[in-house]
Amino acid sequence: MRYGTPLRFFILLLLTLRTGIAFPQFIDLSKSQIFSPTDKGTLHRSIEILQNEVEKRTGIKLPVSKKLPKSGHVILIALESELGKLPNSYKSAVATLPDTKNEGFKLIAGPSNHVVIIGKDARGILYGVGRFLRKAEMSRGKLQVDDRLAISTSPKYPMRGHQLGYRPKTNAYDAFTVAGFDQYIRELALFGANTIEILPPRTDDDVTSRHMKIPAAQMIVEQSRICKSYGLDVSIWYPNMGKNYVHPDSISKELAERDQVFARLPRLDGVFVPAGDPGELEPDVLFAWLEKEAAVLRKYHPNAKIWVSPQVFRPTQKWFDAFFSHANKEYPWFGGVVFGPWVKIPAQKIRQILKPTIPIRHYPDITHNYSAQYPVPHWDLAWAMTLGRESINPRPFDEKAIHNALDEYGIGSVSYSEGTNDDVNKFVWSDQDWDPEMSVMETLRDYSRLFWGPEYQEAGAQAIMDLEKNWRGEVLTNEGIDLTLRQWQLMEKNAPLKLLQNARFQMGLIRAYFDAYTRQRLVYETELEQKARRALAAAAAMGAIKAIREAENTLQKAWKEPILPDYQQKCHDLADSLYKSIGAQLTIKKHGAMSGRGNFIDLINMPLNDAPYLLDQFKRIEKLASEAEMLREIDQLLHRTDPGPGGFYDHFGDPESWYRVVPNLSWEEDPGSLQSPRIGFGVGLVGEEWVDEIQATGFKGQVTPRAWMKQAKTLYDQPLKIRYDHLDPDATYRIRISYTGRFRSRMRMTTDDGQTIHDFIQTGEQPTFEFNVPKAATSDGKVTFEWTCGEGERGSQVTEIWLMKQ
Repeated sequence: MRYGTPLRFFILLLLTLRTGIAFPQFIDLSKSQIFSPTDKGTLHRSIEILQNEVEKRTGIKLPVSKKLPKSGHVILIALESELGKLPNSYKSAVATLPDTKNEGFKLIAGPSNHVVIIGKDARGILYGVGRFLRKAEMSRGKLQVDDRLAISTSPKYPMRGHQLGYRPKTNAYDAFTVAGFDQYIRELALFGANTIEILPPRTDDDVTSRHMKIPAAQMIVEQSRICKSYGLDVSIWYPNMGKNYVHPDSISKELAERDQVFARLPRLDGVFVPAGDPGELEPDVLFAWLEKEAAVLRKYHPNAKIWVSPQVFRPTQKWFDAFFSHANKEYPWFGGVVFGPWVKIPAQKIRQILKPTIPIRHYPDITHNYSAQYPVPHWDLAWAMTLGRESINPRPFDEKAIHNALDEYGIGSVSYSEGTNDDVNKFVWSDQDWDPEMSVMETLRDYSRLFWGPEYQEAGAQAIMDLEKNWRGEVLTNEGIDLTLRQWQLMEKNAPLKLLQNARFQMGLIRAYFDAYTRQRLVYETELEQKARRALAAAAAMGAIKAIREAENTLQKAWKEPILPDYQQKCHDLADSLYKSIGAQLTIKKHGAMSGRGNFIDLINMPLNDAPYLLDQFKRIEKLASEAEMLREIDQLLHRTDPGPGGFYDHFGDPESWYRVVPNLSWEEDPGSLQSPRIGFGVGLVGEEWVDEIQATGFKGQVTPRAWMKQAKTLYDQPLKIRYDHLDPDATYRIRISYTGRFRSRMRMTTDDGQTIHDFIQTGEQPTFEFNVPKAATSDGKVTFEWTCGEGERGSQVTEIWLMKQ
C-alpha cells in the first residue's frame, strides 16, 4: 500500500508521540542557491569546493546568487564578523549555537530549506563547508540534510596535518598528478586538516621513479601552490643529507640548495629537520647549521619557523642534554620540538624538560604496522609475513587510542605517511586533532557517506571497523575474518559500477579478500605441517628416508595443491585496478613498488608454517651416514622445544607465553612502548641493519625455525623483564636462550636479586646461548630475568627460553 504525503506525516507524528523517538526529516537543497557576502579573497576556494563536490555526486550545479534569496532555498556562507549584514531570522538561528574560536564554524539547517555556514575566519568557512559535505546526503539528483543539523565547533589543536611526500619510496604518492594532489589535499581539508607537509627533491631516496609525471622540484611548487589556494599551511620535511655541516664549502653548497628550494615555494610556514634518520649530527653542529638555514628561510618566508626532532637511532644521554639545552634557548627562528618515530624520550617527559613556551608537535607514524612508532599490538606473525610493514592498514580505533594517550602534550600533529595505504587513518587522526571526544564511528560514517554514498554510511563504517578487528588476536582462531569478507562481499554484490571502481572501496575490498585468503591458507598449511610431523614420528617404523619423503610431499602440497585460487586472483585484479586509478604500487615487478614499501601482494603466498625450516633440515639429515643418526636427528627436530622433565619452554612471540613478560604500563598508556615491552619481528642478518620481509632466514643466511621470526623486545635501555614462578626451590636450573631480531644489540642478563647470568655479549652472530642459573636465584621458587643493553643500542630482544632442570 502506498501512502500520500499527509498520511505519511500523520503516521510519523503518531509514532513520535507514542514512542518518544524523533524521526529525522530532511531538507531538500537540490534547488538551492549559494549566497555569500564574503569577498573572494577570504573565501579562497570554499564555494568552488562546495559546487564541485556536490556536482560530482548529484549532477546538480549549485548557482551562486549575488543577492540573498527571499524564499529560502539557499546555502548561506559568511564570516562571523558579517552576521550584522544578515536578516534577523538568520542571525537569531545562529545565535542559539555556542560561540566558536579560531578556525571554528557554526552550521545550522533552517525550516525554509536553507543552511547557514558561519566561519569564525576564512578557515572556519572552509571547515564548515567540509562538515556540510560530510553530513549531506548526496545521490543522483538529490541533495538533502537532516533538518536537525546544528553544529558549533572549534578545533582543540591548532596544528592538524599530514605529510604527502612526492618521492619514489612512497607506495602511491609518486604516481599522483597535480590534479590528484589537489583533490587529496582538498579531501583532507574537508576533515579539518590545515597543514600539508612536503618533501624536498633530495632526500634519502632515489631522485625519480618510473611513476613520476613531473620532476619532484616542480611538484613541490605545485603542492605549495595548491595549499596556498585553499588557505592551508605548508611545512617541508628537510633532512640533512650533506656529508659535512662544519666546513664552509659544504655549508655553502647546502645553503645554496635550500635557497633555491625556498625561493620557489609560493607558501612555506615551517621546516621540519629530523636530527637523525637520516642526517645524524651532534646537537652543537646541528643547531649552528639550523641558524644558518633559518637565515635563508626567512629571506623568502619571514614568518616561517624551523622545527626539530630529537630523533636518533643510537642516542646517549650526553646527546639529549646538549639537544634540549639548545631547544630551551628560544632562538627566534625555532618553532619547537617534534615528537616522532625513534624519539627515545616519552612525550610527557619531553614536555617536562622543555620550557612551557616551547611547543611540541606530534609526528605520528600512521603508515606502518611493525618496526614502527606505534606498531599493531600483538600482531600475528601470519600478518607480518604477508601484509608486511606497509600494507593497507585502517586502524581507526587504535589511532584514536594512540592520539588520545598523548595529545595533551602537544599542539597537534602532522602525520608521517608513505602513501594511500593509511588513508582511513589520516581522516580519523584529523578528526581527533579537531576534537578528541569525537566518536570514531562518526568519522567512519562520514567517510563512507561522503566517499561511497549515503546508502553505505552504516555498512561501510562497520566494514572498515571489521578490517581492524581482523588483526585482533590469533589468525588461526579468528573466525570473524571470514565474516568480514562476507560483509564486504555483500556490499560488492549490490554495488553500482561507480562504487566498484572507487579506489577507497577497492582498498577495503582487497584487504577483506587478502585476510580471508591468508587465514584459510594458515589453517590449511598448519594441518599439512601436523600431518608431516606425524609421518616423521613414525620414522622408526617406516624408515628415516621414507618418513622424510612422506613429510616432504605433504608439506609441498601447500604450493602444489593450493587453495582458493579465486581469492588470490581477486587480490591481483584489485591490485591492478588500484594501480591504474591512484598509482598504488602493491607489487614490485608489475606495479613498480619498492621492496618493503606496500608490495604486500608479492607476499600473498609466503609460507605460513615451518615448511622452509623442516625441508632444509631434511636435506641435512639425509646426508648423515647411518639410519641411527638420521632417526636421532629426526627425533631432535620433532622435539626441538622440549625442555626436559620439570623444565619450561616459552616462545615470547606466542600469546601463550606473553603472560611471563612483565608489562610495566598498559598499551593504552604507552602505545609507543617507550616504557613497556612490545612484539618484534624478523630474525636478523649479520651485517644487515634492515631486512624488508619477515621470512625464515637469518644470521649468515641459513634457514631458521618459524619461531625465530617473532620475539619480545624493549626499546633502547628500557629493561626487558620475564618472570618465572612455580619452580622447584631445591633444584638447579640451566637456561638456554634464543636471541633473534633485527637489533642485534649488546645485552646483559641479570636476575631480580642482582645475580648475573651473563655480562654484555654481542647478539646477532649466533642464535642460541646456554648459561647456568645460580641456585640462589630460584631458591624461593620464582625468578625474574632482566635484560638491558648498553647505551646507544636499539633495544633488548628475547625470542625463546628453555629453563631446564638439572
